[in-house]
Amino acid sequence: MLEEELIQLVKAIQQQRCEKQYIEVKSAVGGIPTKLYPTLSSFSNQEHGGTIVFGLAEEQGYEIVGVYDAQDLQKKVTEQANQMVPTVRPLFTVATIGTKIVVSAEIAECEIVDKPCFYKGAGRVRGSFVRVGESDQPMNAYEVYSFEAFKQRIHDDRRAVDGSTRADFDRDTLAEYLIKVRRTKPNLSNVDDDRLLEMQGMTNNGTPSVAGLLVLGTYPQQYFPQLSVTAVVVPGLSIGDVGEGEERFIDNKRFEGTISQMLEGALMFVRRHMQVKTIIGDDGHRSDVPEYPLKAVREILLNALSHRDYSIHTQDSPIQLVMHKDRLELENPGSLYGRLTLETLGKAPAVIRNPFLTGALEVMEEIESRFSGIPTIRDELNRAKLPPPVFSDQRGSFKVTFNNEHSSVSIQSGLDEEIISFCRVARTREELAAQFGYESVGYFTTHYILPLVGQGRLKMTLPNKPRSKFQKFYA
Repeated sequence: MLEEELIQLVKAIQQQRCEKQYIEVKSAVGGIPTKLYPTLSSFSNQEHGGTIVFGLAEEQGYEIVGVYDAQDLQKKVTEQANQMVPTVRPLFTVATIGTKIVVSAEIAECEIVDKPCFYKGAGRVRGSFVRVGESDQPMNAYEVYSFEAFKQRIHDDRRAVDGSTRADFDRDTLAEYLIKVRRTKPNLSNVDDDRLLEMQGMTNNGTPSVAGLLVLGTYPQQYFPQLSVTAVVVPGLSIGDVGEGEERFIDNKRFEGTISQMLEGALMFVRRHMQVKTIIGDDGHRSDVPEYPLKAVREILLNALSHRDYSIHTQDSPIQLVMHKDRLELENPGSLYGRLTLETLGKAPAVIRNPFLTGALEVMEEIESRFSGIPTIRDELNRAKLPPPVFSDQRGSFKVTFNNEHSSVSIQSGLDEEIISFCRVARTREELAAQFGYESVGYFTTHYILPLVGQGRLKMTLPNKPRSKFQKFYA
């Protein structure tokens, strides 16, 4: 960054009196902090990296205290950066504010094929960190594994299931699959059954794979009891709320079987419990309008079942469906895969985590595998006059939220207009959250700003860097 940008950044930190997802503050008035490794790792591992600002004292209200020696500080920070794998190359900026000198070190995000960035003295598992709010947290085993799985193209859906045999395949489903795969893939029409199943990833060295059991199995939960969908309806706005009869759940079900069976069971559950409005038109025609468009519900369920993580790290975690009074939430194990981000979700083809599973589902005509799911969901909600879906990706899980007409998100049109009016001049996330009284910048951005961006009512000053710390929004 330029010297003037560093001065402005320092002013913003002092005004807001806090560190952030992309900003770490260090005093360095008496010497260089001895352990920058966690921050160097977490910034390198997160999208768009981050910046360390030296010369502010957090314990003194972010007062400018200056650094002991700007040149030596850069040398010592570089020495610590050289202890990282891959090596971190900070970009330094030095600025004088009054009589004090402050220094910033910008840490770029490393390439995904090099992640996780870790401190070599602690090793890959213990030395890898992730940024959570304003703190650096050790990566868990799954987070480390997810990067390795992508780099090494490990496909857990083709993993052989110990103890299983071909007898675990449902005879009729297997016969239907073999007919359909030969019809849709003419090159395999003369390949014998055993070799065809192996080539399509339904077996691995003759043993049924995870994908094979989930598509063709009689009862996959014999081997994976938690590879299921749990579904609950709660009486209020959050789990823990109780109804008039002190009930915690209005309904509580678990759906097992193949992916097709779990999909159908969960879809029927939503259809049974969601509200349906009857509208009489001017011409006297009656139409029933469901609370959520079923096509969009089916898409998120199918996406969760086909794209969730099926590694040993998550095989004991079910997909969770929760219907609240004001929203529907679906959460599945596994973060977004590879280079896919929330900003690119549904906008560009992505590397598929479970290619054998999705291939089999395409053969069985459950999915199209044409990357049309997310656009379909957005279109269906828009046609139903509901807010856009809210996606969140948090440390090993991915959640989709549909807000209904009872949600505060749905009835915020007045606030929308205030936000748009305020953004006649380009505003930062922090300015917007502060203007409307929200402490959590992330929450306000996700629930209020990004939906307006999705509707085209707000635009970004840096559309190619949607998560940049310098991002602003304007009407």
